[in-house]
Amino acid sequence: MSGTRLFTPFEIGSMTLRNRIVIAPMCQYSAVNGEMTDWHLIHLGSLALSGAAVLTIEATAVTPEGRISYGDVGLYSDACERAMRRVLDGVRRWSDMPLTIQLGHAGRKASTEVPWKGGHQITPDAEGGWKTVAPSAIPFRDVYDHPDALDRAGLARIRAAFADAAKRAAVLGLDAIQIHGAHGYLLHQFLSPLSNHRTDEYGGSLENRMRFPLEVFEAVREAFPAVQPVTMRVSATDWAEGGWDVAQTVAFCQELEARGCAAIHVSTGGLAHHQQIALGPNYQVPFARAVKAAVTIPVIAVGLITEFEQAEAILTTGDADLIALARAILYDPRWPWHAAAHFGERVDAPDQYLRSQPRQHRHLFDRQA
Repeated sequence: MSGTRLFTPFEIGSMTLRNRIVIAPMCQYSAVNGEMTDWHLIHLGSLALSGAAVLTIEATAVTPEGRISYGDVGLYSDACERAMRRVLDGVRRWSDMPLTIQLGHAGRKASTEVPWKGGHQITPDAEGGWKTVAPSAIPFRDVYDHPDALDRAGLARIRAAFADAAKRAAVLGLDAIQIHGAHGYLLHQFLSPLSNHRTDEYGGSLENRMRFPLEVFEAVREAFPAVQPVTMRVSATDWAEGGWDVAQTVAFCQELEARGCAAIHVSTGGLAHHQQIALGPNYQVPFARAVKAAVTIPVIAVGLITEFEQAEAILTTGDADLIALARAILYDPRWPWHAAAHFGERVDAPDQYLRSQPRQHRHLFDRQA
C-alpha cells in the first residue's frame, strides 16, 4: 500500500487513476486549421510516459471561431477528428494512461496571435483573424474589436457544437471530458457580471448568468456515454471588484453536481484584463478548499504547485482530492518519477526506460528490468 496520498489510487466515476497527479490541459498553439500535427504527437506522447495518473488534452474548440488562436486544436470537423485520431493512436500504442479532453469556446478572447508572437487580438479583417462572439458586446480590452452579442440562434449553435464535439470525443475513445468554464473564455464570460450585461434570461441574476453554462454541461453530459465522466474547470474568482467570486463559484459547482458533474477543477482569473492576482505558491488552493467543503464530488487543485511535499500537503490537509500540474510538468516531464523517488513510492514507466532508475531507487518502477 502507498504511504502517501499523492500515490494512492483514486476514482473519478468509471475512470480509475493510479495516483493523484493530473496533467492539466496546456495549449500548444501548433494546430493547422484546427487539426493536430506531429508536435501534438511528440508533446502528448512525452507526457503520457510521465507516470502521472491522467493526461488532459489542451483546450479544444467546438467551433472554428471558438479557437483562442489560429493555432488552436479543434474538434468540429471530420478533418479535426481524423488528425486527433492519428495522434491518439500513436500515444496509445505506447501508453495506457487515461486520456481526457478539455472542450471549450474562447468567446471574446478568440482570434488572437500565438503567445510567442505577442498574443494580441487579430482583427477580423486581418490574416488569421475573425469576428468574435460573447454574451454582450464588451471587448476584453478597450482597444479590441467589439464582439457580437450572441442571439438565441447563436446560443443554440454553440450548445449543439459542444454536444457534437462530445460525440466525436466518444468516437475517439477518450476517457472523459472537461468543459472549460474558466480563464475568461465564453462560459466564464456568461458567469461574470463584468462581461455579461444581458437583460434576457441569460443575464442579470446569478441564476440567469449560470443558465447557459449549465445548459452546455447538460448537452455534453447527454451526448457523452453515461458511464464516462464529464467534469468542469472553473475560475473561482475574477480577482477584480464586482466580478465573479468564490461564493458564486460554490453555488455554480453545487448546480453542476446536481446535474451529474463528476469533478471540479478549480482555477482562477482570466476574465478581466485589470485583474489583481495575489500570486504565490498555493495561491489558488483556498478556492479549491472552499469548493470541496460545499460539494461531495472530487476537487482538483492547480496553480504554482511545484514541490513534492507541497503537493502531498494539499492532499493530506483535505484541501483537494487531486493535484494538477501544468508548467511544472512541461519543465520536468518526469516530475511524477521524481516525486515517487522522493517519497519511496512506485510509479509506472515504459519497458524501454526500466533500466534508467538510479541505484538508490531500485524499486521505483512498478515493473523491474
